[in-house]
Amino acid sequence: MFSARLWNSDGSMGNSTSGHRSWRGDPVGKTVVFKRNEPPGITYRIPALIYISEKQTFLAFAEKRTSSCDHDAKLLVMRRGTLDNTTIEWLPIQDLKTACLPEHRTMNPCPVFEKNTQSLFLFFICVLKKTTEHHQICTGKNRARLCYVTSSDYGQSWSDVKDLTESVIGKSIRKWATFAVGPGHGIQTKSGRLIIPAYVFYIHHKCFCYPLPCSVQPYALSFYSDDCGKTWQVGTRMQMKSCECEMAEVMDHEGRSYLYCNARNTSGHRVEAISEDNGVDFTRAHLARNLVEQPHGCQGSVVAFKVPTYVSEVSGEGMWLLYTHPTDRRKRRDLGVYLNRSPLRTSKWEEPWIIHQGPSGYTDLAYCEDKDVFACLMECGEESELEEIACCLFDLRNIMET
Repeated sequence: MFSARLWNSDGSMGNSTSGHRSWRGDPVGKTVVFKRNEPPGITYRIPALIYISEKQTFLAFAEKRTSSCDHDAKLLVMRRGTLDNTTIEWLPIQDLKTACLPEHRTMNPCPVFEKNTQSLFLFFICVLKKTTEHHQICTGKNRARLCYVTSSDYGQSWSDVKDLTESVIGKSIRKWATFAVGPGHGIQTKSGRLIIPAYVFYIHHKCFCYPLPCSVQPYALSFYSDDCGKTWQVGTRMQMKSCECEMAEVMDHEGRSYLYCNARNTSGHRVEAISEDNGVDFTRAHLARNLVEQPHGCQGSVVAFKVPTYVSEVSGEGMWLLYTHPTDRRKRRDLGVYLNRSPLRTSKWEEPWIIHQGPSGYTDLAYCEDKDVFACLMECGEESELEEIACCLFDLRNIMET
């Protein structure tokens, strides 16, 4: 086992294994959770992170691949981390052998925890053999399946796989060239609804059973459950082009709930939208002009949290948003943490705090409410963002002081 330590509120860092200091422009100390070529020939991609406060436990997920290519994904892996004061102690890597279908590869981990039954759901897609996303888009023939496994012991053991494709998506799949969940965490809202963020490449027009050129476009949506995960439904597609997404629940001063969605795009900026019906439909979709996006886009992560009691002056709503994404306009590099103190006013994103200088890619955030700290699981490296998936801890003071 090894550990990652929390940075002090003055910007210095405790006894970290890396020796870096947490300050403006400097790389934040981190702990490697998954590393390329360990074992040889293996690449880990697509991080997902969840914190279970009842056990003060982190679960970190990733895809295990034989190369960096999507079609070389094999299965999902997991590492369990225990939060002890300001330290995460990580156990060895575990292959999730039940999270698969025969002759399919497993991709896009998306965990969510149901608090009433203390059940952990891990959603993912299973894609037939080496069929690429591009091939599905060009032919209009979906080869992805919507699947999940569950755990009743906080990730120590997992159920057999359950395939929801027919029961949840049904005949609508004829208009779906392909789809995926997340990647990254799902959420449970105050009402108890479980939300799994997702996206679909929707076929607008066909000719002789094949999509017309440029008629297949991506749109964010959600899968949701109102009965503790017994049954699931699919929400309405966002009306603006959008792709990989994450969602967070925010409240206004009257206690009304809104579901915020932050999605990948290829227009140079992120897409944001708000749902007033708990994720069934998203309206007010727009480009976030102060959240940059690389030319081909990159996944990002978002969490909502209550304003801490140590913040003396509170402006805006009683909940804030935190968002992570590469900050460079041209390349996936210089991973930043953005703060929004008025989440229903999306123009209020502040300048990012850089937590990794250099190549960086997909991320997933978790908020540890009982400890009032954040964890970020991130793809990063010195020469390539595919070198490792690392985890770091920080608190709100780090961001506000920067």
